[in-house]
Amino acid sequence: MVKKILQCAIYTRKSTEEGLEQDFNSLDAQREACEAYIKSQQHEGWILIEKQYNDGGFSGGNLERPALKDLFKDIQAGKVDIVVVYKVDRLTRSLLDFAKIVELFDSNDSSFVSVTQNFNTTTSMGRLTLNILLSFAQFEREVTGERIRDKIAASKKKGMWMGGRVPIGYERKDKKLIVDCVGAKMVKLIFEKYIELKSVPKLKEYLCEAGIKTSTGKNFAKGQLYHILQNKVYIGKVLHKGKIYDGEHCAIIDDTLFNAAQELLFANKVDFEGEYSSSNSLLVGKIYDDNGNRMSPSHSKTRKKKYRYYVSQAITKFRKYTAGSISKLPAEEIERFVMNEIGEYFRDAKQVQEYISDLTVSRQNEILAYIKTMGFNSPNIIRSVLDKVTVSRGLIGVYLSKYRIKRLLYSFCTDDKEIMEPKEQDEDIIEIMRNVKISTGTSKGGNKLIIKDKENSENDLNETLIKAIVKSFYWQNLFLSGNIKNTKDIQKLENLKDDSYIKQILNLRFLSPKIIDLILNGIQPRDLTVSKLFDIKTLNWRQQEQLLGIN
Repeated sequence: MVKKILQCAIYTRKSTEEGLEQDFNSLDAQREACEAYIKSQQHEGWILIEKQYNDGGFSGGNLERPALKDLFKDIQAGKVDIVVVYKVDRLTRSLLDFAKIVELFDSNDSSFVSVTQNFNTTTSMGRLTLNILLSFAQFEREVTGERIRDKIAASKKKGMWMGGRVPIGYERKDKKLIVDCVGAKMVKLIFEKYIELKSVPKLKEYLCEAGIKTSTGKNFAKGQLYHILQNKVYIGKVLHKGKIYDGEHCAIIDDTLFNAAQELLFANKVDFEGEYSSSNSLLVGKIYDDNGNRMSPSHSKTRKKKYRYYVSQAITKFRKYTAGSISKLPAEEIERFVMNEIGEYFRDAKQVQEYISDLTVSRQNEILAYIKTMGFNSPNIIRSVLDKVTVSRGLIGVYLSKYRIKRLLYSFCTDDKEIMEPKEQDEDIIEIMRNVKISTGTSKGGNKLIIKDKENSENDLNETLIKAIVKSFYWQNLFLSGNIKNTKDIQKLENLKDDSYIKQILNLRFLSPKIIDLILNGIQPRDLTVSKLFDIKTLNWRQQEQLLGIN
C-alpha cells in the first residue's frame, strides 16, 4: 500500500538578532534537529520542502512575523501538510495565538509537530498537552514582565533615568542624564520666549526665523514644543504612571519659570473658545476599548449626512483578535454621555467644595454660582479635566484628573494671580464607572449604540412584547422547516378561533433589528404595546423606528 506524501515545512525563530551573523547559529541548530526528525519519518511519507521559514530577531509574543505569515499563506494554499518546530514556543508564546494557529491548521488539514517535546496536534491528547505547556509558557512570560515593570518602578522612585529617547538639553553618560550646555541654553530660550510670546505657534515661528533647529537639523514642530514645555525632566523630576519623583539628574529650568509656563499653557487651553466643528472629535486620544487599544476617530458619508465614529485601532491596524468587546461606537452618543457625566460631577456642590475649601467663602460661592450657569458643552473644558475614557460591552469608565479639576475651578473665579495655581499637585485620578446597555442594533454600519443605564432599565422588561416577538420567530421557523404549510395549521396547533392574530404576529418578524433588540433588552419606549406594533404597516426599518419615536 502506497503511503501518502506529506509535505513538511520547518519553522525556526530566535527572539534577538544577536549571533545570527555566525556561520552556524541558533536557527541552523533548530533546522538541523528538525531535518533529522523528518528523515526518521520518511517511512510515513514525510518529505521536506526546500523553502525555509526563518524569523531571526522576532518575539514569540505576537504573530507579526514575516516568515510565519508566509508559512500561513502556504498552508492555506495547500503547499504544507505538516509544520515541524524545535519547540512549541518557537511557534508562539501566547495561548490565544496558539489557539488561532491550531484552528488554522485544522481548517486546512495540516498538523503540527514539536521535535523535542514529541507533540502532535492530530491527536486530542497532543492538543491538551500543548495547551497546558503554553499556559505555563505564557505564565512565565507574564511573571517576567511583572518583574521588569517592578524593577522600573523601583528605579524611578529612586530618581533613576530608565532609558529611552534623551531629552533635548541632556546627553547620556553611564546610563545617566548629564546636562548638555548647548542644548540646555536652547531649552531655557524656549521657555523664556514662550512666556514672552504667550503662544506656541508664535514660538515656533520665532525659532524658525532665528534658525534654531533640533539635533537632526529640522525645524521644531508644535508637538515637540508642547512636549518640551510640559516635560518635568527639566525641573529635575522623574515621572512614572502619574507619580512624580526627585530625579538624580540636574534641573535645567527653575520651578518658577516652569510653573509660569504651565499656567500659560493651561490658560490657553481652557480660555480658547475657537470654533468646534462637527468634524472634530472631542475624545480623540482619550478613548480606549477594554483591551487598552486606543479608539480613533472615523467617519462615513451619505448624500445627506456625515456619520462619525470611534473605532478601535486593533481593527484599523488589522489586529482584530486583540480588539476589546466593543470595537466601534457612534461619536456623538459617547461624547454626549461623557459630557453629561462630567456635568453631573461638577453640579454636585459637595464634591466641588472639596477642591476649593482653602479659598474664602466668597470665592467658593463665586465658583459654585458660575458652575450653575455652565452647560459643560465646551470641548476645551471637558478635555482639560478628562484623563481618559474606557469602553466595554457593559461598562463605561470616565477618568478625571483631580489636579486639573482644581486648576479649572480656580480659573473660574477672578484673575487674582495668587490663587490661579493650587498649592499641591495631586496626580490622583477619579473613576466614574457607569453600567450601560450596549445594543447590537443595525444603526449605520452595524455599530454599537449606548442605550441606557442598566440600573434604570432592569425592571422595564415587557413580557407581553417579548412573547409576541418570540412567537413570531417560532412560527416562522415552523414554516421554514416545513412542519406547517399555512396559518390554518398554526391555528389548529395553538387552538385559536381564527388566524387573524397569527398573521399579525408573523408580521412582527419583519420589524427592524433595532426595535427587536430594544424590546428583548427591556429598554423600549415605556408606552410601546403589542397593538402599536400591529399598526406598523411599512417594511422600511427607519420608518418603523420613526413611527415608534425611536431615534
